[in-house]
Amino acid sequence: METVIKRTSRKDQEIATKSISDLTRTAAAISKRKPDVVKIKIQESGEFVTVPRKALDLLFNILSNMAEGKSISLVPSDSEVSTQQAADMLNASRPHIVKLLEQGLIPYKKIGSHRRILLEDLMAYDEKLKDQRNNSLKLLAKQAQELRLGYE
Repeated sequence: METVIKRTSRKDQEIATKSISDLTRTAAAISKRKPDVVKIKIQESGEFVTVPRKALDLLFNILSNMAEGKSISLVPSDSEVSTQQAADMLNASRPHIVKLLEQGLIPYKKIGSHRRILLEDLMAYDEKLKDQRNNSLKLLAKQAQELRLGYE
């Protein structure tokens, strides 16, 4: 199951930006108490809806992306993705993803002639890449300071 919100309009972007500031104030008050659930009042009906705290965090994340004009996809964590979907998620080409799969860097299974990747495996690979990048950047910054290259 994948939910895709169509391209974020300028109006949606403005509403999301305003909502973030309102939600930030509310989240600050809530975070002091650290509840597991949060009640949200639907103004139009006057009803209260109880949601997990994680859902409120996710809503904040969605609004942040919309405020930046980005479109959003929600994919359950136990989902399998195609090589094209994996490429889109990692901002890479499909052939590059296939190469990573064939090298054994990302686990996958084959269904017929199609490769399927568990989303959690793809995200684990992405985290590993980010960690490697950060470590490399720290090393370069340290070397630049040791060599007094003007970054003091």
